[in-house]
Amino acid sequence: MVKKSGMHAIADALRRDAVGGFLLITAAAIALIWANSPAAGLYESIRGFEVGPGALHLNLSIGTWAADGLLAIFFFIVGAELKQEFVHGELRNPRRAMLPIIAAIGGMIVPALIYVAFNATRPETLGGWGIPMATDIAFALAILAVVGRHLPTALRTFLLTLAIVDDLGAIMVIAIFYTDKLNFFALLGALLLLGLFAYLQQGRGIAAALDRSSFPMLIIYVPLAFVIWTFMHESGVHATIAGVAMGLLMRTSVHKGESDSPLHRVEHALRPWSSALALPIFALMSAGVVFSGMGSMITNTVALGIIFGLVGGKLLGIFGGAWLTTKLTRAELNPTLKWIDICGMSILGGIGFTVSLLISELAFPAGTVLDHAKGGVLIASLLATLISAGILMRRSAHYRRHGVPDIAGEPVSKG
Repeated sequence: MVKKSGMHAIADALRRDAVGGFLLITAAAIALIWANSPAAGLYESIRGFEVGPGALHLNLSIGTWAADGLLAIFFFIVGAELKQEFVHGELRNPRRAMLPIIAAIGGMIVPALIYVAFNATRPETLGGWGIPMATDIAFALAILAVVGRHLPTALRTFLLTLAIVDDLGAIMVIAIFYTDKLNFFALLGALLLLGLFAYLQQGRGIAAALDRSSFPMLIIYVPLAFVIWTFMHESGVHATIAGVAMGLLMRTSVHKGESDSPLHRVEHALRPWSSALALPIFALMSAGVVFSGMGSMITNTVALGIIFGLVGGKLLGIFGGAWLTTKLTRAELNPTLKWIDICGMSILGGIGFTVSLLISELAFPAGTVLDHAKGGVLIASLLATLISAGILMRRSAHYRRHGVPDIAGEPVSKG
């Protein structure tokens, strides 16, 4: 057996979800403490510091680079994982793929309706209906990895699919209802370049020559990916969608002369960077919510609508949508899962954070209402984390003792 070097051992450790999740949660905790400490001014100065080429409209704040740029790496990996599941894994079965997709739609509609119910008599605050729709996929997957080491892998796939659909829905809501100007030419440019990206993946003509080279990743794909990201950012659509799209377009088949597919090679190379750099910096720059006016949130309809929407609405929408789908259609729950697992994961979907905070800033001007909205997102995310962690930890302990059942329903030890 060949002994791995120290760097290889670190990279392998960073590919584990639990390690990446721990780093993400630690960075978020540091951000919360820092933003509410006497050094809060320094935190805001760093987060607001602008850097980048202004000629390309990329003179962005550090916080924006973290949320739109670095997070695109994570979303690329998520898109690649989802592609693998659709082609070779759990989601090849349409009856199972349908379940998280419909659950995601329910998990967007019900929270929005709950928010509207709380603010029906306040037209000035109704614009925040989109805030509780979004699930923060990075934090949700991190929590699941930390508290659910022995849970069936099908639950992570369910959450991954649900969160991607949720994020795509939230981005569409932002583009349609919360974006003043959409640059269709930039969006068309991004779509055309994504088409080129997909063509190069197929291994025909020039693409075949690229496949035989060891350099295309650096000299072709990296610049192309950056240009696609730039066009997507300029279009007004959330730039992380570019990462998801490229991940979904990666080739999963293995051509002659290849030991692995491009998807596997790139995902394997990028995952340590995502866990050690992209996600922690994103959390550090995004999770610094200031606790202000917490006492008044108890009776504030904006905060209450967000809290009940994210915690209760996600549970009702996701769990209820999935359960009804199995009763009314041919969709089915993976045999390794129980409905109590879906219940815990549905509450986990109440972690709003990044996209919810983004919609808050788009919905309300700076002031008390915005502070209440952000406070509501923070409280809801903490509650969702604690409640879901309690359920999922118990389920993880159950599977650790009894094993995960296989598709025939018999328990199989996880070792």
